[in-house]
Amino acid sequence: MNKLRMRSIFLFALLLTSVCAAQTKKETSPKAQAAAAPKQAVAPQTAAHEMTPADVEAFLDGFMPMQLERENIAGAVVLIVKNNQVLFAKGYGYADVKSKKPVTVDATLFRPGSISKLFTWTAVMQLVEQGKVDLDHPVNEYIDFKIPDTFGKPVTVRNLMTHTPGFQETEKDLLSGEQLASEPVGQYLRDHMPAQIFPPGTTPAYSNYGAALAGYIVQRVSGEKFDDYIRDHIFKPLDMNHSTFTQPLPADLKPLMSSGYEEGSGKAKPFEFLAPAYAPAGSLSSTAADISHFMMAHLSDGKYGNAQILKPETVKLMHSRAFGLSDALDGMCLGFYEESRNGHRIIGHGGDTVYFHSDLHLIQDANLGFFVSYNSAGKGQISPRSALWYKFLDRYFPYQPPTIPEPATAKQDASSLAGYYMSSRRSQTDFLDFGNAIDQTKVVPNDDGSITIEGFKGFNGEVKKWREIGPMLFREIDGQDKVAFKKDANSNWELAISFPAIAFQEVHGLTTKIANQILIGFMIVVLALALLTWPVAAIARKHYGIGLALARDHHRLRLLARVVCVLQILFFAVLFVGLSFADNPSFFSDKTDIWILLWEILGVIAAAGVLIVVYYAVRCWAEGRWVWTRIFETAIALACVIFVFLAVRWHMINFNLNY
Repeated sequence: MNKLRMRSIFLFALLLTSVCAAQTKKETSPKAQAAAAPKQAVAPQTAAHEMTPADVEAFLDGFMPMQLERENIAGAVVLIVKNNQVLFAKGYGYADVKSKKPVTVDATLFRPGSISKLFTWTAVMQLVEQGKVDLDHPVNEYIDFKIPDTFGKPVTVRNLMTHTPGFQETEKDLLSGEQLASEPVGQYLRDHMPAQIFPPGTTPAYSNYGAALAGYIVQRVSGEKFDDYIRDHIFKPLDMNHSTFTQPLPADLKPLMSSGYEEGSGKAKPFEFLAPAYAPAGSLSSTAADISHFMMAHLSDGKYGNAQILKPETVKLMHSRAFGLSDALDGMCLGFYEESRNGHRIIGHGGDTVYFHSDLHLIQDANLGFFVSYNSAGKGQISPRSALWYKFLDRYFPYQPPTIPEPATAKQDASSLAGYYMSSRRSQTDFLDFGNAIDQTKVVPNDDGSITIEGFKGFNGEVKKWREIGPMLFREIDGQDKVAFKKDANSNWELAISFPAIAFQEVHGLTTKIANQILIGFMIVVLALALLTWPVAAIARKHYGIGLALARDHHRLRLLARVVCVLQILFFAVLFVGLSFADNPSFFSDKTDIWILLWEILGVIAAAGVLIVVYYAVRCWAEGRWVWTRIFETAIALACVIFVFLAVRWHMINFNLNY
């Protein structure tokens, strides 16, 4: 599944490097800029290599083994189809390192994660062309529970397929190393419904729950279990005999499953399970050979061999642009996302579990499909699949972006964009919301009129610089990726990026990362000093034989105030330890519920204790204690008030176990 969101800014950087760049447009997308711009100078292009099986094999045999070794990845498979036949297919490395079992094209199963969604969306489109589902009708017409019209408008099927239903991120039960308890899908989806944080159809926010809901629609409308429907209406017609959404794997496929690894040099990890309701979002297990049949069908107007899984007009509709924040950037199709590069319009989808990382690309005007899957996360410093894809395109579709003069207002435009931006793919009503306080990206204007966007890095590890090529449209210097800025309904900047299922939204004041860093830093330093000086002062008094000249009730208040400091430090220590597991979704499941509840109870006690700390500080002033004592106790009280503010503002104490 695509990287799951309550991750750190690592998500933002990896996301930018794990998908391809924007839909091909004229670089001067805004009409006024296009009219005013002089004729563009285009740099000479390197001659393309002829895409023959021999040349592709020579290229990949030189690229893949070194990449696997450098990135510490156990194994991978690459398959290319062109003109309705397999041009190249080969496994590299090991499906199981311990037994030295090699990766094969037709007998090694990989977990392509969110590429599974393409099968779910294809199933939805089959029902659309049969007249059983209408893309623009409310989801509630097809399910047996109600999605609230939170913003006064219903969520439609089209919203699900373009990742614009407005749902916040979900983490719980997405992936686990063991089989999860089964419960009726409808009941699970009703009980685990995420809050809507955006009006439907307005803001891209990648949603696994939305895909799970689409799978439930397939099940409800067809009258067949989702797994059975996909098997009978997609897998069987396409001769995908080594593919399944079923968890655990059927007995005949289990021996073919590749092991998954954090790093290729490490131990094999258990099979990753999704909650059964989330199967449509990412539970596919398949061979590269089977995936080739699916790619060829989508490249051939829905036809593979004698099977027609979609009508040509349905395929055209599915592949057409359906939503985008900026006309100058790529957008969402119905399930596929646009990802054009090197002068070609490309559609595709990526997919990630914790251990498997995959990409599927279709270059329609070249009648070419490209699939790659890795069975290890590797070092995680770059996106290996993107590096491979970009080098492949540069070899066979060489391209040099046109030179475009920057607008005269470049410096002013860059300056107006400075600030902090928060990902639209986020949790916002539960304890994971705290990650948004510190996981933001920063736009920085440079002296030369360009901008840098914190966390957006190239393969060399350096932060990219972006130069304006049209009104609020920027292209990376010496690259092809583009970003665009536009004002939202509240007149805040919205940053659209190459990946069309996510945007970044401008934040202000106490919501910004820097403000929260200052508040958290002040709070932790003061509370830590309070705790450190407590025993140190006691030791010093004992050493010098000096008693603590406090009345009994004053002494008790002081002791209670310090206990509150201990509780607050402990609360945040547990939070930061928990968030360190946030990029591993298998950490979040029913098993952690009791610990989350205990942690939140701790938070309530620590927050209530602020009253004691504030009262003690006021009493120190009223009784005329030593001036430094009064100042220090006031600082402690302020730190405790900040604790309450952070806990409330970022929803850390709300006992919501649906996250």
